[in-house]
Amino acid sequence: MSDKTTHFGFQTVNQEEKVHKVAEVFHSVANKYDVMNDLMSFGIHRLWKRFTIEACQVQRGQKVLDLAGGSGDLTARLAHLVGSEGCVVLSDINSSMLSVGREKLIDQGLIGNIEYVQANAEKLPFPNSSFDCITIAFGLRNVTDKDAALRAMYNSLKPGGRLLILEFSKPTIPLLDKVYEQYSFKILPLMGKLIADDANSYRYLAESIRMHPDQETLLSMMQEAGFEHCQYQNMTGGIVALHKGYKF
Repeated sequence: MSDKTTHFGFQTVNQEEKVHKVAEVFHSVANKYDVMNDLMSFGIHRLWKRFTIEACQVQRGQKVLDLAGGSGDLTARLAHLVGSEGCVVLSDINSSMLSVGREKLIDQGLIGNIEYVQANAEKLPFPNSSFDCITIAFGLRNVTDKDAALRAMYNSLKPGGRLLILEFSKPTIPLLDKVYEQYSFKILPLMGKLIADDANSYRYLAESIRMHPDQETLLSMMQEAGFEHCQYQNMTGGIVALHKGYKF
């Protein structure tokens, strides 16, 4: 076992232990994931994801990787954009989340241009220069080695390809920050307990948001990984930010 440590929420744990702990969280929440997303964000996550899709500028015939794609919200939209000539790969490290996503997309009649791959974002199993676009929505903060994951994404993109990271970030309005903190650490675990019978997983999710790099730090990490023309846009007062970078 590696002796390197990292954060699991506010805890300091061995890196390999974090992988197992995060897996347990998402095995636990998979079946209630979509319901809880709607409740926790008051449905606003749909607007954040719609904005992300518009920013992707995906064209028909292109190949897209929806990394940590979970229940497939972005994959569904991307599959319509690339059409029958293109392909979207829905990838997640967690088998339970991937199963939920596959069942949901098949129920929607989305077959033929979607592939499913269980993969670790730090060690993507794709040849270099495979994708025109990579999206990762609300998944990067759960990755143990974010720098390794960013490098793997960079390598997997074609020249001219782009990466879009939709993730919780740091509120830019002081009063909003205080309200959001109270909501995250008091209301979210309670909702998790009442609806999913799992307060601990939602307490971890709140903690993981606080431990995630802020907007400027993540921007610098993308640049260190090789991405160019990096930029971000805050949404909902910085509660969420969309980062975008290109490979040239």
